[in-house]
Amino acid sequence: MRVTRRDERPLSAVPRSAKIVLIAALAAQMGWQAAAPEPRATASALPPPPAPSWLRASSFGEPIALSQLLVLYLQAFDNQPGVSIPFKDLDYGAVEAWLSRALELDPLGQYPLLMASHLYAQVPDEARRRRMLDFVHREFLRDPNRRWRWLAHAAITAKHQLKDVPLALRYADDIARHAPAASSWARQMGIFIREDIGELESATVLLGGLLASGEVTDEAEIRFLTERLEKMKNAEKSTPSSRSR
Repeated sequence: MRVTRRDERPLSAVPRSAKIVLIAALAAQMGWQAAAPEPRATASALPPPPAPSWLRASSFGEPIALSQLLVLYLQAFDNQPGVSIPFKDLDYGAVEAWLSRALELDPLGQYPLLMASHLYAQVPDEARRRRMLDFVHREFLRDPNRRWRWLAHAAITAKHQLKDVPLALRYADDIARHAPAASSWARQMGIFIREDIGELESATVLLGGLLASGEVTDEAEIRFLTERLEKMKNAEKSTPSSRSR
């Protein structure tokens, strides 16, 4: 059946009570919409990583590629749809677990340690910083000759940001002790940290021992270190404690 405009009822024919109900319903709907809070994106918590056995089974013989995917997932987690999560608000137990899984899949990979030392250890939260530095130190001890640069950065962070000189010295001494393949500047960090804090006697002993050991073979470096040793000795002689002995 075809309905024409002549068949439509005029608005005046609608009962007054129906008009009132319609207007009230429309007003209620508009009021509810105005009072409702704006939709907000909520951040989901960082979950723990999959178990190592599951990761090994799902890597299909490509553990390096899977390691990179884990790192990319972790790196992107702080940017979720509609919300950005500060690093300091992440669960650092979960962060450490994801970084560990990535290194287990790719022991030669360096990026997880770069993230730990340069990203997650730079947050304005001392407990989280220390946790990441400890993680870097533990992983360094597993492969010192490949991972020394990240512990060197951890030593710098400990000294200048945490103001924890004993921790910085511990890291620096472990580089000298465990990483013979490290660059000379990294192996000498402990000497110069001691010089900076006024432990001149210890610094001169360590530097003199380094030169006497024959480990340094570059002529320019030997000359530089020899001159530095002489300056330390002169500074040590001029200190009040040395003159009183």
